[in-house]
Amino acid sequence: MSGSGSEESQPSQAAEDGQQEAERDWAAAKAFYDNQVTQRVRPPKPQNAITVAVSSRALFNLVEEQRIYEEQGLEKYVEYQQNNENVILKPGPAFYFVKALERVNARLLELYPDDEERFDIVLMTNNHAQVGVRLINSINHYGLTIERFCMTGGESPIGYLTAYLTNLYLSADCDKVQEAIKAGIASATMFTANKDVVYSDTQLRVAFDGDAVIFSDESEQIFKEQGLDRFFEHEQLNENKPLAQGPLKGFLEDLGKLQKKFYAKNERLNCPIRTYLVTARSAASSGARVLKTLRSWGLEIDEALFLAGAPKGPVLVKIRPHIFFDDQMFHIEGAQKLGTIAAHVPYGIAQKHQKST
Repeated sequence: MSGSGSEESQPSQAAEDGQQEAERDWAAAKAFYDNQVTQRVRPPKPQNAITVAVSSRALFNLVEEQRIYEEQGLEKYVEYQQNNENVILKPGPAFYFVKALERVNARLLELYPDDEERFDIVLMTNNHAQVGVRLINSINHYGLTIERFCMTGGESPIGYLTAYLTNLYLSADCDKVQEAIKAGIASATMFTANKDVVYSDTQLRVAFDGDAVIFSDESEQIFKEQGLDRFFEHEQLNENKPLAQGPLKGFLEDLGKLQKKFYAKNERLNCPIRTYLVTARSAASSGARVLKTLRSWGLEIDEALFLAGAPKGPVLVKIRPHIFFDDQMFHIEGAQKLGTIAAHVPYGIAQKHQKST
């Protein structure tokens, strides 16, 4: 027994030693930077931050550059980027979401100047380092605060996402997003809206689908495999049983933590974060379980919209979210057509049905 206990304690001791070494590294870095005079806000420690990793093709419009890469190869792509490194890139689908995150950070720093619990944006790209100058020039042009870059030179970013304790990963590459989802990292593939929309510059607005996004796909499986009536019956029978969590539950939780920091300063009515549940569920037939699940988790949602199968696009036009997460491509495409920036979460049984159609 004692031998077994000794073996079990070794990994935990190694993890504890690693954590202590990491803390010493951060303390040394902080001591160095504390001696530097700068007006720039320093990035928070990953342990304290809500880290949002964004790919270069999500942050900027790189459609033409991607075409060159696919048609002419890597060398011509790098050459093009270097020849155009002083040409500022246009915003991509995640750009206005990132800007909104940074405005929330500015408000947090006003209220909590010594607190590190805020968003930290990391540029996570498989671009080669030679392309970095153009990305830096564009980031500085728009006044974005993105100090941490990972340019992996074509290698998978998943290990780096884990190292940065990433809370959300946004990319234009669906394969990398699926890889991240499988690794347990909240992720979504970004799609550009087909119309220009004016977004709020005072409030971050984030809209979520429910099943297979905030919640697991357990109820959606019933619907897909046994039909709508059986789904309604199942939800009513299990009304008081919380749903399991889905891939974006953690990010909704992160937003809720920041909202409470504003509420603590009597800023509830002026909170710069607003969350929306936009679900195809019916309220009377299957809505109670959703609301009770959120309550059991201690989470608040600012607005809950039960559409009973109606299209989501028109409602999203009214909300004008900086990002809308959904697991089904036909909802993503419907949102896109009417001007909503949408993010596809490749999780759950809907992916199986999409592949088979």
